[in-house]
Parts: sequence; structure tokens; C-alpha cells
Amino acid sequence: MQYRTLGRLNTQVSALGLGTMRLPTVGGVDAQIDEAQAVEMLAYAIDHGVNYVDTGYPYHGGASEPFVGRVLSQGYRDKVLLAAKMPTWAVNDASDFDRFLNEQLRRLRTDRFDFYLLHCLHAGVWARLRALGICEWMDRAKGDGRFAQLGFSFHDSTETFRQILDDYDWPLCQIQYNYMNEDFQAGSEGLRYAASKGVAVVIMEPLQGGGLVRLPEPAGQLLDRAGCTRTPADLALQWLWNKPEVSLVLSGMSNMEQVRQNVASAGRSGVGSLTPSELDLIGGIREVLQGQRHIPCTQCRYCMPCPHGVDIPLNFRLYNDAKAFGPNSALLSKNLYQMTPETARSSACEACGECEPKCPQGIEIAVWHKRVHKEFTA
Repeated sequence: MQYRTLGRLNTQVSALGLGTMRLPTVGGVDAQIDEAQAVEMLAYAIDHGVNYVDTGYPYHGGASEPFVGRVLSQGYRDKVLLAAKMPTWAVNDASDFDRFLNEQLRRLRTDRFDFYLLHCLHAGVWARLRALGICEWMDRAKGDGRFAQLGFSFHDSTETFRQILDDYDWPLCQIQYNYMNEDFQAGSEGLRYAASKGVAVVIMEPLQGGGLVRLPEPAGQLLDRAGCTRTPADLALQWLWNKPEVSLVLSGMSNMEQVRQNVASAGRSGVGSLTPSELDLIGGIREVLQGQRHIPCTQCRYCMPCPHGVDIPLNFRLYNDAKAFGPNSALLSKNLYQMTPETARSSACEACGECEPKCPQGIEIAVWHKRVHKEFTA
């Protein structure tokens, strides 16, 4: 495993961090983690040098934190830096700051987080939290021992990102970033700005929710013609590790093979590890994908559950696959849509608007549902 420095903290962290939002499940039920497989995955990652574990209050319907707590309590807690995130959308008054922190400490069976992040900040949430006194609370809470360092995860514009960074003395931030997101949300400009202030930058969605692994045929042909021996996942991860401003790449892995491959990839990582021809190849793949991708959904599931039962991420995944990955995938997606229960299809959307404020990507979900249904029933 290769290690990098977390900004100005002078803390050594593994190049790869383990995210716990996409653990394997039983029967496809998000809240039913396949614990036997997931325990093996966490143990393998930590035993092979991964020393940063990230979880969040809503992950796996609230099951992720208790699960991670049980695993780490079996001799692993002292081997990792543990990051948890306050569910900012559920904060109604200042008393919730302590309430959620204390609840999460209990759920994770620890008396101290190494990092405690404000989850999913954007302009509206940050303004509301500031009005409730979050900055004053953070100043007080720093010294009481319940967490070592503060941070925030972010989904908004570059301008808002810079403003939040300037509003408080943050040691760490977490941004969505990959070779398709250089000009999206915080983007490359935000990455460089955070690094210039000595703020550690943790990367989430390095593979765009898996979209940079399942490349369409034209992109795959570029790989073949270039004689590239890297897998699409390795190429995307190395693109991030190639940047000195990146402190850590967080990957939400769903099976043991992904863990093995990503750990091996991290062991080969380093600034300057990509050749000019490989960087050109990524540029070519980017052009192909920009021409084929339609809905910017990362499968984060923040929009769920839908009050009407629609499986929003599933419908958008099927649509994007149909558009991006060739005729065979289009036919498969159409068949899968028809096999999906009617109540879970895009056609069941009531355009109530409850999901759209929760979407980190700002997707016009109701509009896209109409397009998805038309695509698969035309």
C-alpha cells in the first residue's frame, strides 16, 4: 500500500480509503448487508494497509454504521482512521449537533472519531447550519475529545465550495471528483484551491458510481488500440492518484474482487505514475463518454426512498446503460425495465418534488422519469 499526507495535518493515510455506502447486500435489499462477505472485505482491506474507513448515518438505510462498528470493535478500531458524517439534512435545531454525534459514537462503538464531517453541504444547508450556530458548536466541540478533526463533504458549485472553505478553518473536505467531473461541482479549480489552503482533499465517486468501469464499446476500442494493459477502473483511479493535490481516494466497493483489485491498484499509485500517452487515452475516453452519457446519476440513493415506491437510481441506471453501452445493453435495459414492478418504474412518478432537493447532482428527476418511460415503452 502507498501512503499520502493529509494536507497540513501531517497524518499518513493509505492512498485508498474504504467507503461503506455500497457494501454487498442480501437479495438486493439495501438495508440487509451481506455481513459474511462484507466482514471479509473490510478485514482484507485493513490487513492489506487500508487505514481510512468512511461511513455515513443514512448508508444502507442506517445499517452501515452499526455494522462498521461491530467489525472495527473486533480488533480493528486502532488500525484505522474512522470518519463519520453528521446528517445535516435532519438537523432541526442546535441541540441536534450533539444528539447526532453522540448517537453515531454509540452506533460505531467508539468514544472518538478521527474525522467528523458535515455531510452533503451545499449553499442552502450551510446557511441554515450557520444560522443555528454550527461554527460556534464546532469550536466548542473540538476540545471535548469526541472527534479529532472536522471536515465536510460537498455537492454544489465551485463558487460555493470556495466560500465554505473560506468561512471556517477546515482541515479536511470530501468532494466528488473523477476524470469526467473536472468542471463539475468543486472540480479541478476547487481541488487546487483547497490544496493551496493546506486542506486535505478526500475524493468520493472516483469511478462515477461504476460508470467509468463499464465503458461503452467505442471507449473500449480506444483501450485496445492503445495497447493499454490497465483496466478501466485502474486507469480512472490512477488519474486521481497522479495528482499531488489528492490526499485520499475513497472507493465504495461491493464485492471482494473489487477490494482486491483496488488495493492492488493503490499499491501501484503515485504522483506522476501515468504516462503522457495514458493521459491522452483518458482524454479520448472522456470525449466518448461525454457524447453518450445522459443522466448524471451516481447511484448515491440520497433521493430514496420515493414516497410512491419508484426506484429512481435503478431507472436512471437502466437509461444511461441503454444510451451508453451499445445495442445489447439497450435491449437488456428495456427488458429489465419491463420486468421491474410497475410501482417501481419511472411511469409511477407523481412529480411530487420530494426527491429533487435531495439530489447532489441537481437532476430534474421528474422530467427525466418521463423520458425514461418513453424510451423503454416506445
